[in-house]
Amino acid sequence: MSGRTFLVTALAICGSLALPTVALHAETVASPDGRIVVTLDADGEGVPFYEVTRAGKPLIARSQIAFNFTDEDPLRRGLKIESIARGAADTRWEQPWGERRFVRDRHNELAVTFVETRPDPRRLTVRFRVFDDGVGFRSEFPGRATKPETRIAEELTEFVIVPKGTTWWIQAGDWNRYEQIYQQTPIDAVSMAHTPMTVRLDDGTHMAFHEAALVDYSGMWLQRLTGQRFRTHLSPSSRGAKVVRTGAFNTPWRSIRIADGAAGLVQSDLELNLNEPNKLGDVSWFKPAKYIGIWWGMISGKWSWAQGPQHGATTARTREYIDFAARHGFRGVLVEGWNVGWDGNWFGNGRDYSFTQSYPDFDLKAVTDYARKKNVRLIGHHETGGNIDVYERQLNDAMKLYGDLGVDVVKTGYVADAGGIISCNADIALPCDTQVMEWHDGQRQVQHHLRVVEEAAKNRVAVNPHEPVKDTGLRRTYPNWVAREGARGQEYNAWAPFNNGPEHEPTLVYTRMLSGPMDYTPGVLSVTGGNGVPMASTVAKQLGLYLAIYSPIQMAADFIESLAAHPRELEFIKAVPADWAESRLIAGEVGDYAIFARKDRVSEDWYVGGINDATAREVTVTFDFLDEGKSYAATIWKDGEGATYETEARHRIAYDRRTVKKGDSLTLWLAPGGGAAVRLQPGK
Repeated sequence: MSGRTFLVTALAICGSLALPTVALHAETVASPDGRIVVTLDADGEGVPFYEVTRAGKPLIARSQIAFNFTDEDPLRRGLKIESIARGAADTRWEQPWGERRFVRDRHNELAVTFVETRPDPRRLTVRFRVFDDGVGFRSEFPGRATKPETRIAEELTEFVIVPKGTTWWIQAGDWNRYEQIYQQTPIDAVSMAHTPMTVRLDDGTHMAFHEAALVDYSGMWLQRLTGQRFRTHLSPSSRGAKVVRTGAFNTPWRSIRIADGAAGLVQSDLELNLNEPNKLGDVSWFKPAKYIGIWWGMISGKWSWAQGPQHGATTARTREYIDFAARHGFRGVLVEGWNVGWDGNWFGNGRDYSFTQSYPDFDLKAVTDYARKKNVRLIGHHETGGNIDVYERQLNDAMKLYGDLGVDVVKTGYVADAGGIISCNADIALPCDTQVMEWHDGQRQVQHHLRVVEEAAKNRVAVNPHEPVKDTGLRRTYPNWVAREGARGQEYNAWAPFNNGPEHEPTLVYTRMLSGPMDYTPGVLSVTGGNGVPMASTVAKQLGLYLAIYSPIQMAADFIESLAAHPRELEFIKAVPADWAESRLIAGEVGDYAIFARKDRVSEDWYVGGINDATAREVTVTFDFLDEGKSYAATIWKDGEGATYETEARHRIAYDRRTVKKGDSLTLWLAPGGGAAVRLQPGK
């Protein structure tokens, strides 16, 4: 930590200490290891800006921090530094569940308060936290007695990337929300990108741009202006102002992960560390686990959500799935289409949904009672069709019903085109006099998701939203927010040949997965979608997905008949944990392949494996993470000779066993669209 003005530094064991002082020049703050340096100042026109260097090389050139409003002058020019505060932290905290049990939060902090040079001046504090693996910063607005409400038209925060490089990104503001195939382009070919946006600079340095602690604010898109200059573009709102806040408030943290390579990017806990600690207290009632479900049948077109002869969610079929779950150790059974409202046009509509009334052929209480006797839990489902007005009016009753019945996980859904969220201009307690339309990542929907999570927590229910707002690390603060979709999931594989290309999942690891757990729904062992549609996956890749795409609730998505027809693969799915003590990316490159080593949280077992793109390759794994002096029995599932996603050879899988110890290595051949999975058990 350094500065051109002498300042007092404080090391906080459990947080950051802040000591105001007067600044006379530009201020700098460095990461604990000294490699990353941030400069914060105002230019000659009084525009606040920041810069970032790493190992003496510029990464982010002079980038402004500013705001436009709907009802007052911009907060952009004519500011000067009024005061500064510094602090530091080096703590370790425990996740109740996650990719790793313990997370280290080690950073240096600089907070600079800017004040306008005019009568009745406004103030803005910009707070930076600089870690060895990146930077987080936010803007803090003080409360104003003369104007308690702030109406932000646009945030003008910039990210001016200096070196050339390649980026992986998806289009923001498009109809299909986050459910897109990632584009790989030069940095200066991006248009409007969702975050995380991942960048590999020409010198090999990796960066990822995202945000943390998105609460009561609009989601951030990245708009490229010219060259490699990006600016924040907030998701729209029906109110005109994209953000409306009363009193003092903070923006979300704008985050930049920085690492030497792809592994460092994946290993970072930057956004988690920028979120507040757990506000819910004891959440041990949530059990990370695997589940099956009445879902793939509807996705593949065999069954229907609506009533009729093909209705999927019947009492009889659910009992059948509960029996299978009980026999094979799956904790949960997801049931979609159980409730009234699926008949007719529900997409982007949702006006007829009841979240407490079952269809006549589904007895909710009988099913949950039956599951409980079998030591299985029903996983609930609340599809809204994007109609949050209807959902919020029933939310309390719906969550109470699940809580009373012991349904402790719910999958929510918001199936509507982007910009098609149906809300109301009145409070939820009043009749809706005027319908308004919102975006999936606008402030109104951000507020809605947190309302659902908090109401669910009161009833000891965990939440897994699909068609969500992106993850920004809020699972730390609200640990019942256990997963979400927020990307193009496995369901696309049911609808057209190779709909998700073989490079899709190896790209997700380094892009979408940087934000948090994803309910990708792996385990389609038939590698076949609706009407025999082939998938861009080998059978071994379906197993490798359990190690590459993390979630504390992992689905075995296939029909139970298909799972039963693959007993050796099913044994891996039954064994692989959904909760980890440690996780390491041990080999991989963005969009090409990803191999992880993960240690079980409740045993000494390790699991190794992952996924590949369309290029066949050999990967040598060295077991240097194992305990010294122990022998491990390695059970291996791998692509069979000649396997490829392109033909029926996608079904070829091979098996092996051997004994390994620390320092040994294993060479895995990964087929085009392939993968691998290894279980390592000590002393066997």
